[in-house]
Amino acid sequence: MMLARLFPHPMLSLTLLLIWFALVNAVTVGHFLLGGFLGIVLPIITAPYWPGRPKLRSPFKLAAYVLMVIWDIVLANIDVAKIILFKKPEDVHSHWINVPLDLTSAEAITVLAGTITMTPGTISAMLSADARSILVHCLHTDDPDAVRDEIKSRYESRLKEIFP
Repeated sequence: MMLARLFPHPMLSLTLLLIWFALVNAVTVGHFLLGGFLGIVLPIITAPYWPGRPKLRSPFKLAAYVLMVIWDIVLANIDVAKIILFKKPEDVHSHWINVPLDLTSAEAITVLAGTITMTPGTISAMLSADARSILVHCLHTDDPDAVRDEIKSRYESRLKEIFP
C-alpha cells in the first residue's frame, strides 16, 4: 500500500525519469536523483486528477508498438521527402479519410491519434463526438481505403491488445 502511494503512476514515473535523461543528455548520479525526484513528486501531485488510471494488458507489446512507430516515422519521413522533392504539385493526391474506431479506451484513442499525427504525411484532425471515428488527413495516396485499412490493422489492432 505504501508503494502505491509513493508511485501512484509507476509508468509515468519511469517515463519522466527517461525524459529527464533525454533532456539533460547525461546519465549521472545527480541527474538520476533529480529525475527520480521529479518522477516521484509530479505523479503524486497530479494523482487526484487521474481518478481512473489507465491499465495496460501487455507492457511488452507497448514497447514493441513504440519501436514499430519509431520505424514507421523514419520510413514516412523518407516518403514525405520524396513527395516534396520529386512530385509535381498536381501529382500529389491529398485525401481526408474517415477511420471508424473499434477502440473504446480514451487512452488508446489518444495514443492512436498521436501515432497518426507523429507519422509524417498524416494528421489526425478530428475525433467524432461519439468517439467512434477519427478524421485523418493524408498528404498523398492513390488509395484512401488502403490507408484506412493500414491504420486499423497496423496500429488499432495492436492498441486493442495493449489497452483493455
